[in-house]
Amino acid sequence: MVQPDICVICDPKKIDEAGCIGAPDLVVEILSPGNNRKELQSKYEVYEESGVKEYWIFQPEGEFLLVYILKNGKFVPSRLFTHGDVVKSTCIAGFELDLEDIFRKVE
Repeated sequence: MVQPDICVICDPKKIDEAGCIGAPDLVVEILSPGNNRKELQSKYEVYEESGVKEYWIFQPEGEFLLVYILKNGKFVPSRLFTHGDVVKSTCIAGFELDLEDIFRKVE
């Protein structure tokens, strides 16, 4: 059992009192210094095997986003997205994220 930082479930029928039945549509991990390579690899494998359609990994310190999209049962990585990029979800119609807003420094 893994717990993502954020998950999006588009089908309300997949939600019950215990949580999500089956895979979420989109999973987001926000990396922190405490994340380790083994943990990330384990989550990657679980999300891929479970059928998560999109897996987004934010790296706040490096100010980048990597998106994995499930195609034919395997994750396919995107290029690295960063400042100036607007990232659109392939599984949530109309959802897009302007990374300039995400990585903007708060003074």
